[in-house]
Amino acid sequence: MAEELDEKPGNKTVLIVSVILILLILAAGIYYFVIRSEKAETPSNTSSTTENTATTSEQSSVAKEVWQDGQVAVAGNFADADVVDLGAGQFRMYYSVEPEVPNNKLEVYSAVSTDGKSWTKEAGTRKTFATFPDVIKLPNGTWRMYFQNAGVIKSATSADGLSWTDEPGTRVDKTESGFNLENVGAQSTTILADGTYLMAYRGMINKPYETTEKLPNQNTQLFFYATSTDGLSFTKKGISVDSRNSTLLGLTDGAEWVNWQVGGSQAELRLYFWSYKGVYSAAYTSGAFSEPVFQFTKNTDALARFPENPPGDPTLAKINDTWFMFYGQHTKGIYYATLQ
Repeated sequence: MAEELDEKPGNKTVLIVSVILILLILAAGIYYFVIRSEKAETPSNTSSTTENTATTSEQSSVAKEVWQDGQVAVAGNFADADVVDLGAGQFRMYYSVEPEVPNNKLEVYSAVSTDGKSWTKEAGTRKTFATFPDVIKLPNGTWRMYFQNAGVIKSATSADGLSWTDEPGTRVDKTESGFNLENVGAQSTTILADGTYLMAYRGMINKPYETTEKLPNQNTQLFFYATSTDGLSFTKKGISVDSRNSTLLGLTDGAEWVNWQVGGSQAELRLYFWSYKGVYSAAYTSGAFSEPVFQFTKNTDALARFPENPPGDPTLAKINDTWFMFYGQHTKGIYYATLQ
């Protein structure tokens, strides 16, 4: 009896320990399967998070820069402005008469300014039968103007930026592989660090963009680009910004290259342009263009698909440490907005 009494406590202890061990094993098993199940679901959860992050990033990039609308810079039936830096704090704006003006000769005029707000028109006419003046300073210190004439892109040179002499030949014609273009124009040209000339230009297809919406334009406009080693003979590279989508609805116009940099941020080469809702930009890196980012509009109705008289043909310049965006307003003139 004494032995049985002595063994019972030990047996109870063994039983309790065994039960505890079994419970621990069960708990460990449950924990393992729960964690394993959660890990199995992690990829889809991560994917969802990434998509949400991308959407948030895209939405925030739409408000990447804030532009404060200003006043008129050049009043009248003018459009297609292009601003160049003359040095010594002076800037020159080239701009065209609107084609709707009666008895016009597609004149190009110019005006100068030191503050970007007040512009003084220079006497005379810079060119005739030219639209979309696109002016760059050449390595030798002279100037070249690319312009549209008879549906193609031509060029002229000048020693002083005032008197221009046409260069023979055509810089970019309207032949484009896979497209039947009515004309090319609305171009912008820049010279890269390695000396390459980079031109973006609009190609117009004589039929409306196919969509269920009724569009104001009865043609389709998209951007192409080309490169050159001498600024005269260009090699076509294909589409740069394709407007055939639900955002741009078949309209891109008024190309403008901008070496964009604010504060200590890394410099970025951007292509600015306008579409139905306002001004957009796309970054360019080694032959690749980013998705367009909406930048600016005068329209106060955010839901308007086709606002009346959107800001058109943007040109940008940094004047006295302030970024200016000059844009056309049909029949009213060329206005400006400043970066805040």
